[in-house]
Amino acid sequence: MKEQLANIKREALAAFEAVDAPAALDELRVKYLGKKGQLTAVLKQMGRLSAEERPAMGALANDVRTALENAIEAAAQKLEAAALEARLKAEALDVTVPGKTVRRGHKHPMYRALDEIKDIFVGMGFTVLDGPEIELAELNFDRLNAEEGHPSRDWSDSFYFDQDARVMLRSQTSPMQVRAMDTMPLPIRIIAPGRVYRKDEIDATHSPMFHQVEGMVIDKNVTMADLKGTLNLLAEELFGKGTVTRFRPHHFPFTEPSCEMDVQCHKCGGAGCPTCKGEGWIELLGAGMIHPNVLRMAHIDPEEWSGWAFGMGLERTAMRRFKIADLRLIFENDARFLEQF
Repeated sequence: MKEQLANIKREALAAFEAVDAPAALDELRVKYLGKKGQLTAVLKQMGRLSAEERPAMGALANDVRTALENAIEAAAQKLEAAALEARLKAEALDVTVPGKTVRRGHKHPMYRALDEIKDIFVGMGFTVLDGPEIELAELNFDRLNAEEGHPSRDWSDSFYFDQDARVMLRSQTSPMQVRAMDTMPLPIRIIAPGRVYRKDEIDATHSPMFHQVEGMVIDKNVTMADLKGTLNLLAEELFGKGTVTRFRPHHFPFTEPSCEMDVQCHKCGGAGCPTCKGEGWIELLGAGMIHPNVLRMAHIDPEEWSGWAFGMGLERTAMRRFKIADLRLIFENDARFLEQF
């Protein structure tokens, strides 16, 4: 038995010294120290020894086991160090090699147009507001003088969350007019940009999700001339001096009188093309003098105060500003298109 233990120790130490992989080391551990390993097999023969021989053989066997365990630990550390060295060598970074150029991004054309709009209105003393996209129909319709039965309240036009049609994705940024009148002291000058949602089919100038910029002024002696002057200034600041606009009579429940403002089509110069649907003009916004009922519902006396409001499509503004022919390009995230800006 003594000779067996000596042979096991000699062979195992040599094997552990030569091992070159963690898996191979584990196999050797099982071979010598496992439940069916060589050292375990020898120890099972201890019962054949006399009482006088057992203590000495037991001590010798423990020495062999300790030597093998120490050799296993040393081999594992050696393999780990070799693996780390190989990894560091493979992942070495040559700091003298020129780095890769990092491409810097830039603002989306729609948000460039929005920033320009903000700058124009902030320069005229307006405050920029932000509001929720999930809105109460009370603020989206009722408080804006659009009573039950108005076509815009139909399920085919708006996105509702409940069967009672009281909670919805806002169809316009106009509820921010109501929120401003309820919370801000008079006089008021605000714009409120944001996403809105309507059940529109996607085409060159329509999308079920788009962006609006709401604007409102309430002060004493405000007239339609103030509205037209402000919007014409906006058009010239955005699109350049001499921009051709037109105001058409229209009807909105929350303004009286109401109008729509068009800008001459940038694609055809007014001749008519697919972008403007042959009309030569692109509708930019709806506007008008705030209806007295809207002021009264906000506890503002229409005999003392008056105001105007507008809501403009941000995508259409960006189309006119950057001469984009199709609104769908704004949402498709095509790098070939976006890199032009």
